[in-house]
Amino acid sequence: MDVLEVIAEPRRRAILALVWDHELSAGDIAENFDVTFGAVSQHLKTLRDAGLVTMRKAGNKRMYRVDKDGIGPFCEVLEAMWTTGLDNLAQAVEKDNT
Repeated sequence: MDVLEVIAEPRRRAILALVWDHELSAGDIAENFDVTFGAVSQHLKTLRDAGLVTMRKAGNKRMYRVDKDGIGPFCEVLEAMWTTGLDNLAQAVEKDNT
């Protein structure tokens, strides 16, 4: 599976951002999207199959976290992309408040 194709999909990148620094359940991840739980589940499966997230069972929940080793060289690129996006958002908000 081509990692670039997997992370090219915007919802998958959003999922990676959600589970970048901490583990979340599939349900908690799904709450952040305006699509069905099944659609989010399919994205999670694709991310798992590509080796980009890990999953562990905790009771009846499935917990997901980014596998930064699996992301490899894309790790720094994704972090920079999110940081730049957050910086741009902060600048826009500050500009509107002046």
